[in-house]
Amino acid sequence: MHSTMKKLSLAIALVTACTLVQAKDTDLSKLGSQLNPMGGEMAGNADGSIPAWTGGLKKGAAPIEANGNYVDPFAGEKPLFTIDKSNLAQYKAQLTEGQLAMFSRFPDYKMNVYPTHRTARIPQKYLDQARENVTKTELAEKGNGLLNYAYGIPFPMPTQALEVMWNHIARFRGGSISNRKFSSATVQENGTYTIVDYDSQAAFRENLTDLEPDSNILFMTYSRTLSPSRYAGEVTLAHEPINQVTEARNAWQYIPGQRRVRRAPTVAYDSSARYTFGQVVSDSLDGYNGAPDRYNWKLIGKQERLVPYNSYKLMDKKLSYDDLLKVGHLNSDLPRYEKHRVWVVEATLKEGQRHVYAKRRFYIDEDSWSILSTDIYDSRGELWRMQENYLAQFHDVELPFYATEGTFDLLSGRYAVNNMTNHSPKWVWGEQMSKAEFTPAQLKRLGK
Repeated sequence: MHSTMKKLSLAIALVTACTLVQAKDTDLSKLGSQLNPMGGEMAGNADGSIPAWTGGLKKGAAPIEANGNYVDPFAGEKPLFTIDKSNLAQYKAQLTEGQLAMFSRFPDYKMNVYPTHRTARIPQKYLDQARENVTKTELAEKGNGLLNYAYGIPFPMPTQALEVMWNHIARFRGGSISNRKFSSATVQENGTYTIVDYDSQAAFRENLTDLEPDSNILFMTYSRTLSPSRYAGEVTLAHEPINQVTEARNAWQYIPGQRRVRRAPTVAYDSSARYTFGQVVSDSLDGYNGAPDRYNWKLIGKQERLVPYNSYKLMDKKLSYDDLLKVGHLNSDLPRYEKHRVWVVEATLKEGQRHVYAKRRFYIDEDSWSILSTDIYDSRGELWRMQENYLAQFHDVELPFYATEGTFDLLSGRYAVNNMTNHSPKWVWGEQMSKAEFTPAQLKRLGK
């Protein structure tokens, strides 16, 4: 009797455990009917404040100036309303905890909220591949990688937290990026900062012409520091795997003063991103990157939130960095907020694992799979930082990409901004590249 009850209890436990993960959704009829081709809900919301998706922002939707400046297609719109401390309670339900904390920390903080435009659009090649991935691509062991994956959105109809996160990690980012010059800055509490300029190049697996089809590579990238002079010539190279169970990220660095290339195993997890003085950790660049193995992941579901979107003002080449970077936060007149549906995913540090961020809550755009906002908590469970990623649609290449990224420290008042392009030429997207452009042997040459 005792043995029978024990077996029954075990069976019940196994069934219960299985029900915690919802079965994979493979109903292709939903894509293009209930869901748009990327996986976002086709329909608008109940009150019409989020419109239906009607194809996104098409090529030629607004001029691109000779210097590469994208003219804001919504420049003529006025804010529907502005949120500040005086009316914050009225909009509390639509804001993240990190956004609410910004109002408490900085008395002059405000959010200009505009009409919602679902501008996200990616090339047909990637939409077709997303359909193929529905019945083919699977999570690797413990969700730390992908199986049977070529490129494109791996899970356009996700049912698990890590499926949503891998949609972000593997989302379309132009196939390749060259002539990528951009700037970063860490702004001190008193508003002072130093600009660091970079030159970068990246190629995803579908644009690497000599990559073997079964190669465990998602993308290859390098970043070279151009200025200030004390950092100039430093180069970091990374090979990012698809399946991070079988192979960890490979990274190398070249430091001019040492005149040698060395392995860089610490370019991951919570190591400080270079020149941010601990304000940004490696795996928070691009919202989130790298192996997810140090966290337990929970899918909270979809919510309607006010998030940064169509952020053309922030990358306007008429603006200087002094125009953007103010004490405590970005110039509040520039970010554009809209109401969008987002997937909410929570990551909690596993017992026995190490990371300076004990918990993170991600808000991920349903149309582009871009992380738009993150609440970041310390080991005491206290809200520590808020990260926002300011999305824009690069319509000429059908690409949703960040105009800039900001990480705001709610305790110290410092913040870091990455990917600023106001003083940069237009990037080049979609070129075919070779693995030979991303080898350790190239680092010393690049650093000269």
